[in-house]
Amino acid sequence: MNRLMPDVAEAGQPVQSGALDWVGMNGISLPLHLKDAQSLAPLSVQAKMGSFVSLDDPNAKGIHMSRLYLAQQDMAVKEGITPQDFSAVLEQFIDSHEGLSERAHLTADFELVTLRPSLKSGKQGYKAYPGAVRCIWHDGSPQMELEINVPYSSTCPCSAALSRQLIQDGFREQFGAEGQVSVEDVMAFLGTEEGISATPHSQRSNAQVKIKVDPTLSAFPFLSMIDAIEAALNTPVQTAVKREDEQEFARLNAANLMFCEDAARRVTAILNQQPWARDFWLRVDHYESLHAHDAVAINSKGIKGGYQPI
Repeated sequence: MNRLMPDVAEAGQPVQSGALDWVGMNGISLPLHLKDAQSLAPLSVQAKMGSFVSLDDPNAKGIHMSRLYLAQQDMAVKEGITPQDFSAVLEQFIDSHEGLSERAHLTADFELVTLRPSLKSGKQGYKAYPGAVRCIWHDGSPQMELEINVPYSSTCPCSAALSRQLIQDGFREQFGAEGQVSVEDVMAFLGTEEGISATPHSQRSNAQVKIKVDPTLSAFPFLSMIDAIEAALNTPVQTAVKREDEQEFARLNAANLMFCEDAARRVTAILNQQPWARDFWLRVDHYESLHAHDAVAINSKGIKGGYQPI
């Protein structure tokens, strides 16, 4: 027998009236298959979703959380989810809360796992890039932000200069009394531990980038974002490594000495050239091996200046 079930969210009265900025759910696990502009197949990720709407009616008991949940679950079954699909879900949030809400917020946090090639050997391995999609419905239209975190290696320019000085001192101590030195003797000396008496400190680092994009894009530019940032820094963290890869990695670190300020400026410069970046915010963290603290640089100027992340 069908019964009319009570809906206290629809008919009930709040104990105390008042509008609320956001009400919704967080940490919803959903598989998403994102369409990427570079990839032939969708990028499959396990996402933690957050879905919220504003509660603008001060006398309403609450929102309809099941409507938010079902709207994003319908998106999750699609193959090749686009930015347009996220925007459509936001619009569903608003339509399903007519009279209650004028703003909506949808987030998806995940790890994007993709194959990356080695530097020299031709091997490849999987690397995880923490990422996110964040979008908001405000003033009748959607806004969208993409986040990606790219790990890389950074070698300190100051430490490299001090190391070179010690190597010069060692060379002078070894050969200073001799008028001429044979190439063979120098080669032999440089191949010993005494020949390279100091090495500069380097550390694993991270570039966190948040980019404002057009919410009507037909595909996500996540792989393009990763490629652009790794090309700017030139010292990406590796996966499968043979000796020739490790040697090339050492060469790249020596050729790309950088403080956190240098890294942030490199990423800024390359993001300014990307057609899919309307604006951006970035932060680089160098997890110091010399210090017990980290070196950090942040740039919120982006393309237009003063970008505030969603």
